[in-house]
Amino acid sequence: MENEKRKAKPAVLVLFALFIVALLVLGWFTLLPNIQKADTYPVYGSENWMADVPDEQLLSELAIPGTHDSATQYVQLAYFSKCQSLSIGEQLNAGFRYLDIRLSPDGQELKLVHGFTNCRTGNALWSKKLYLSAVLQDCGEFLEKNPTECILFAVKKEDGNENISGFQKLLSDALLASDVPVLETSEIPTMGEARGKLVLFRRYEDELQIGAKAGIPLLWADQPKSGSDYVSPPYVDTENGGFVLRVQDRFEYNVNMKWDAFTETLRESASNGDVTLDFLSTKGPAKLGHPYRFAKKLNKKLLKEDFSKEAYGKLQGGAWIIVDFGSPKLAEKVWKLNFPEE
Repeated sequence: MENEKRKAKPAVLVLFALFIVALLVLGWFTLLPNIQKADTYPVYGSENWMADVPDEQLLSELAIPGTHDSATQYVQLAYFSKCQSLSIGEQLNAGFRYLDIRLSPDGQELKLVHGFTNCRTGNALWSKKLYLSAVLQDCGEFLEKNPTECILFAVKKEDGNENISGFQKLLSDALLASDVPVLETSEIPTMGEARGKLVLFRRYEDELQIGAKAGIPLLWADQPKSGSDYVSPPYVDTENGGFVLRVQDRFEYNVNMKWDAFTETLRESASNGDVTLDFLSTKGPAKLGHPYRFAKKLNKKLLKEDFSKEAYGKLQGGAWIIVDFGSPKLAEKVWKLNFPEE
């Protein structure tokens, strides 16, 4: 009997040690994302910077700051899935105008997701799912307070078994149920046409064939890293009806390759009504990435970059620049490109 007890003690100690290790690992992956945040120091003029944009200027001709996976402030498996530390409302107040909205059907509603993980209303385990209605409410409140601005609302069907037409119906119902003024168009609008409105963009085909009510197409194929090689040019041009969409979204590049892809695309940004989407976000080459690790370094590079004509050359056209862990200072760095000093 005593021998059996002696044998049992090491087994219990091993199990206890494994339990402690499991708790430490769980704590690391759960708590670490909560302290990895973007700078929130406010920037004067960020809430209404579009007020100084001429009415006749096309949105495609502007440098517009945007966020990638915009609703992931609180998200499941945050270490791998969290891409933003500001809420949607905070991002809009910080100056961001392009929102990357990933949706999945949940009964008769649409929930915000990143892949298969749910975005939530808070960090607590009992926090509820974040639904489109709440995001639209934030957008409506912002536009009511800032009628000179517009919101580029880029919707992607991220997950779920619902077909595109069913998804479109749910989205249409949600927009109708909200108080948000939506600009119904299938073409890139001018600033004057878009002021005070949510401009709907879609990353899916218009299966319902509802034309302008479906929104403006933003259709492109995913851009994995193509092995470990740098692809030049790093962007891909895709015809989207009335305009060409140029996209750089090499989301598996490391820091140096991503920065090179970003700056090369920015120097060759589209013009004459075409659209450039230039993503600074990446998860890195690993199968499961940690977005903050890359965003911290890439965002620092963006803040330090000298975009003067002497150092950078004249930008050919506008570009919508999309970042992870957006901050007011990052947004300002982008929107100020629209107002070069004389």
